[in-house]
Amino acid sequence: MIAEIITIGDEILIGQIVDTNSVFISKALNEIGISVHQITSIQDDKTHILEALEAAKQKADVVLITGGLGPTKDDITKHTLCEYFDDELIQNKNVLAHIEELFAKYISTSPISEMNRLQALVPSKAQVLNNDFGTAPGMWLEKENTVFVSMPGVPYEMRGLMSNYIIPKLQEEFERPYIYHKTILTYGMGESSIAMKIEDWESNLPEFIKLAYLPNTGKVRLRLTAKGTNKEEITNAVDAHAEKLYPIIGDIIKGIEGESSIVTQIGELLVAKGHTLAAAESCTGGRIAAQITKESGVSAFFNGSAVTYAVQSKIDILGVPKELIDAHSVVSAEVVEAMAKGATDVYHTNYAIATTGNAGPTKGNSDVEVGTVFIGIATPSGTISQEFNFGQPREKVVNKAVAKAFQMLLEEILKNSQ
Repeated sequence: MIAEIITIGDEILIGQIVDTNSVFISKALNEIGISVHQITSIQDDKTHILEALEAAKQKADVVLITGGLGPTKDDITKHTLCEYFDDELIQNKNVLAHIEELFAKYISTSPISEMNRLQALVPSKAQVLNNDFGTAPGMWLEKENTVFVSMPGVPYEMRGLMSNYIIPKLQEEFERPYIYHKTILTYGMGESSIAMKIEDWESNLPEFIKLAYLPNTGKVRLRLTAKGTNKEEITNAVDAHAEKLYPIIGDIIKGIEGESSIVTQIGELLVAKGHTLAAAESCTGGRIAAQITKESGVSAFFNGSAVTYAVQSKIDILGVPKELIDAHSVVSAEVVEAMAKGATDVYHTNYAIATTGNAGPTKGNSDVEVGTVFIGIATPSGTISQEFNFGQPREKVVNKAVAKAFQMLLEEILKNSQ
């Protein structure tokens, strides 16, 4: 079963907002066996909308549309849908009652206007889908065996419609194949090197299992995908072939996406030992701490972080000796190890991650080459560090440093747990 997503709004095309709606819709459809073959972003323009609807009808079984459903005059989607479906707008009493209820309950300081009441107008052929979180309803229409679903562009309103009404309705009305993804997380080796190591394994994959390499700074995700009618057969086959990767590249596999992130693995190991963690960041500017605290429950092992960006803050906060910095440079193995040890002292932890480097584009307080990063890990058995050059640009350097720091920390925790 094939789907297309159409997003309507100039704000996406001029880069004013990021299209997160398509990401959510694609994931939700994939989970129920519907493949998205195309995502189209268009202006809030009648001609463009009509052309996009007709093009989508030629290829897709279901077309999901977001945007253009507000109360203002520049939102023309409903009128254009009427033209496309040879229909007319009529007032829906249930939608009007819902709008009046929302204004009475949540927007009492602003009286309901005639413009707001116009949102109760819907195409007469549409099945109305109640918007639990806003005034613009979802609309389900059909033309020549293609389903069209129009939703507001406000992300939380769209997500409510998708989760509460659209996904259940699609599941009820269509037979769909089962799609299974298993994504293996690897750290510390580039895409081409991994491809060489697993070449024979990849060549022996059955035709119904597809492999995709998804590289990012410091890590590569290996996604196995299979589609078919027998869920058990598909999942068993993918899982069995995934297991065969461990003897080949098990040293760089750090988990399965959706099961446990590298931060979760680190946390579980630390909590099991009653150990704690801190961070001392310079060139990564707090990204390590932000990555850790994105997950819930980390207060069980994460005591705190210091972003000691300036040289003096490394001295004042972490106790790095000025003489050490003068002798070796602020970007050095000696300084990053002192930062890591200082963080364990400040935050009273068993482990600490530290980073210092030149992320670029200028050299800053050190003469080392742009892209150079030192990562230090303090552990109960000592402190270690490694030097890297992550190239350019700045964002790539920072992201690679964060990924490598977590990889190094996990490896050191595992060594100390044996």
